[in-house]
Order: sequence, then C-alpha cells, then structure tokens
Amino acid sequence: MSATLTRRNLAALSAPEAEAGLLYAVLTARDGAGIPELAPAVWTVHRHRLVYEAARHLAAAGRPMELVAVAERLKARDELQAVGGWAGLSALTLPDAWAGTSNACAEVLREKARRRALAEAGERLARAASTPGGDPEAALARVAGLREERAAAPEPETGAAAWPELRPEALHGLAGDLVGGLDPYTEADQVAVLVQLLAAFGSAVGRGPHFCVGATKHRVNEYVVLVGETARGRKGTSWDEVRALLEGADEEWAGARVQSGLSSGEGLIWAVRDPITETNSTTHQQDIVDVGVADKRLLVIEPEFSAILRVCERLGNTLSAQIRQAWDSGMLRVLTKHQAARATDAHVSIMGHITRDELLRYLTATEQANGFANRFLWILVKRSKLLPEPGRMPDGERQTLTRRLREALDHARRVGEMGRDDDAREIWREAYPRLSADRLGLLGAVCSRAEAQTLRLSMLFALLDRSQVICPAHLLAGLAVWEYSEAAARLIFGDALGDGTSDELIRALRAAPQGLTRTEIRDHFGRNKAAAELSRGLRVLSEHGLASFERIETDGRPVERWHAVRAGTTKTTDTTKAGT
Repeated sequence: MSATLTRRNLAALSAPEAEAGLLYAVLTARDGAGIPELAPAVWTVHRHRLVYEAARHLAAAGRPMELVAVAERLKARDELQAVGGWAGLSALTLPDAWAGTSNACAEVLREKARRRALAEAGERLARAASTPGGDPEAALARVAGLREERAAAPEPETGAAAWPELRPEALHGLAGDLVGGLDPYTEADQVAVLVQLLAAFGSAVGRGPHFCVGATKHRVNEYVVLVGETARGRKGTSWDEVRALLEGADEEWAGARVQSGLSSGEGLIWAVRDPITETNSTTHQQDIVDVGVADKRLLVIEPEFSAILRVCERLGNTLSAQIRQAWDSGMLRVLTKHQAARATDAHVSIMGHITRDELLRYLTATEQANGFANRFLWILVKRSKLLPEPGRMPDGERQTLTRRLREALDHARRVGEMGRDDDAREIWREAYPRLSADRLGLLGAVCSRAEAQTLRLSMLFALLDRSQVICPAHLLAGLAVWEYSEAAARLIFGDALGDGTSDELIRALRAAPQGLTRTEIRDHFGRNKAAAELSRGLRVLSEHGLASFERIETDGRPVERWHAVRAGTTKTTDTTKAGT
C-alpha cells in the first residue's frame, strides 16, 4: 500500500481512509522511498516512531523511560542520527507531554496502539475495496469506530492550573537512588527531597568545583524555597530525611555548618567571617581580635522563610544585598563605625519553607526587581502519600547509600573547573534559547536566571556521579529540575506583574465582563489613587497585552471603557458613537 500512496490518491480517499493509509505507510515503512511526495510529513512522524519504539522497548525491559536511555537505545540501533542526534531528540521529546511522567509515557504507548489498530483497519479497508466479495462498508465502520474510540480517549491534564510534574530525567544516578530509597518510608514529596538533597550536597562540597561562563565562576551553592501548605506539605519532614543521610556522610558539616536564624546582613557575614584585626596603639601592628571562621561553608535553614522576607523590607537592612552577593561571588562586606566586617570565599546555601499566601504577601516589588527572587528555586510541594506508620529504611540500604554519598563528596572536593562533553554542549545549544527567553511580569522576575540555575543543577548531578564533566544525563536532569521550578513559579505567581496597582486593576477588570470606565476604576479604589498612578497602571496592562480600551464618543467628553484581554486575543482600541 505504501508504494502507491501519493498526495493525489490520498485526496481521493475519505478522511478515515486517508488517515489510516498514511499511518499504515509510516508504521510499516523503514524509509520514505515509496512516498516521496509526502517525505517532510512522513519523516516527522517517522522520527517520532523511532523514539516511541525505543521507549516501548525500555518499558518492556522494565527500565525507566528516560531521555538518556532512549538515546542509548537509538544509538545501539544506529538510529540516533535518524532523529537528528541529541539536538533532534531533545526537540522531539522535551516539549512533548509524553516525556513528563511514566503515566504520560504509558499514554503515548496506548495512543500508539490505537493508531496501529486504526492503521490495520485502514489496510483491511483497502483490501476489502479491491477484493471481489469484500465488504468495504463493514471495514469503514471499523475505522470509524476506532476513530471515535481515539477521540474519546482522555487528554492529559495541561495548562497553568495543572500541578507541575517532575520528569523522570531528574531522578538520575545517586540522587535518584537516594530519593527512591527514601520514598517508601516518608510522606514527603519526592521533589522536596531531591532539591534539598542537591542544595545540601552542594553546601557540603564547598567552593572547589566551578564552571566558568566568561569571567564569571559559578559554584554549586544553591538557594531553594519549598512552597506548600503548613504541616500538610511535609516540608520539614523532607529535610529531616535528607539531613539524616548527610550526617552520615559528613558529620562535621552537619553539626557545625548547618544553621538558622538569619536576621541581618551583618549576621550572615559573621557566620562566615574572616579574621578581624585591629591596629595596636602601642606597637602599631595588626592584632587579631577575632580568629574568624575557617570553614566558609554555610547552609542556612529557615523553616519560616516569611521572616526573611519581612526582614528584607526593613529600611536600611542589608540582608537582601548580602544574600545576593553570597550567591554571586561569596565576597561579603558591611562597613560599621568601628571595624569592617567581611567574608571572602564564603560558600552560602539557603533552604527555606513558606506557604504560597505568605510568599505572595511578603515578596515585595523591590525584592522582585533587585534580583533577590531569581536567585532562588521556588518549589511547590505537597504530601505524597498517607503513611500512618512510615517505618525506616533498612540499615543495610541506608549504609550503602550513605557510603556512596560520602564517596561522591570526597571526589567532588578534589574537583576544580568543570566542563561539558560534546553531546551535552549540543543539548545546551538546543535548550539555551528556551532558557533565555523573556518572560513577562512577576514570573519573569523570579525566573530570569534560568540559564545559571540550570547550569548549577547540572553541575550537582555530575558531582553526584563523581564526574568532573557534565554529560547529557546530568544536563537533562538539571533541565528537568529547572522546568519543574519554572512550572511551579507559573502556578504560584500566575500572570501577576508584581506591580500592586496594575495587579489590582487587572483583577477588577476581569471581574467586570462589561468593562470599567475611568470613573468606575477610580471608584473601585475608593478614589484614593491618584489619576496619574491609575493611568500608569493601565498603561502597564496595555503594554503587556492584558487590557485594552474602547473610546466611546458622546455628546460631551469621550469616555474610555477598559476591558481585560482574554488569552489568545489581541488588544484593540475601538471608537463608537454612543447615544445620549
């Protein structure tokens, strides 16, 4: 059938026959030789077919359907280049819903089976139509039934309201083994355990490993905030599990370099301070008055992260500035009247817990704009399961994982500059435009360091693998964690702009389907907002495509009526004549 399938005779077929015929050709042809006129469309589907078949093979073998495993399967069959290499494979799979979870992978396999059944029915239809005594009507009814069955299949949950899903690539290597080993014995969210493990591991490693981006050196200190319901989010539970493992791997770090209670920039510097000297008035030499802190690693745990946000609001408080500087360079300094407190080569990591309501209430416009928020990974978490009697990981398994974690730490501390291999560079070039794309509003403010965050995450996965080189699996794992964080931020912050007046204006406009005039807008604010401020807020909404207005001509002064712009529409400005 595929040898005679062309655009011309496809046009002569009914819609069910055409779809069945094309699918049959794609599913049975190893190349596009018999259907040259359809080559572009066929080869697009052909590449997907190769990927899906590799995933099906992994599922049958009981292996996780990770992108790296799919690539290895394709490479073993000399099919990796047929899908465009690493870059082509990433482009085919990363944006697709099937790559999200094992459930989504299973749905793709079910869809493949439905399509194959439809194709086989189309083949039978073709035979029935050309065979004396055949029953093409019965075959066509079979095709129609399969099409209806396909159409009735539930679509995977998508959209901004869907809870973010952690792609399986994130559970790579030792990190995945640790998370998977703990999972049966805890109600904590897997992603909560994972990101806190990464941040804690990066803190314990120290400042040795680095990746140079131009003149900037990125270290493996990360800032993570878990966002979830009080108590039911199991945020504290997730940290307890991670800390127990790290204590076994590095007891000194866990005992002395994990602290809490940040209240000022000076307090942060004091925890990692250099030796403090003063000039002796008699000898005129520098005397050491404080020996400082020799171990510059510091993991700050803040179970009430809202307190940090409230401190940052205080006039003259330097905490926000020092937190930003610690993420960037580790060079901290605050001038006081008596002496200059400073810290060099500080290695500060931060982990916080907060509810969504507190986060939206206390993350001010200043912290959004000055780069404080985008140095954090914002991670939505929830209780993963109900375990009335959670139990404990068997001692033998815990000891094995602790030993592997200790070995990874020992290796990582001997690592200096890190790099990527050729395959990882190809994936990075493919992902970079997506990571560096502009994002609007508050989401843009908190996600504008996507490239740097993904880089640091990939470094951590490489070090957990005891590798100085970032390989595809490490980069894909970092991308998976970042994409979860970005999806979480989108769900947390929505399309808020981070501008108090503009955000209240768009809420009011969305609550008024008929729109609001300038007078009604002033009334909404109780006439307590200056006209200039309202005009500014409306201009911001218009520039972001969130609101538009129509100018209505009257016998007197023209009236502006503002409307919220629905997603997928464009803003317009209409002029109409209104009666008196």
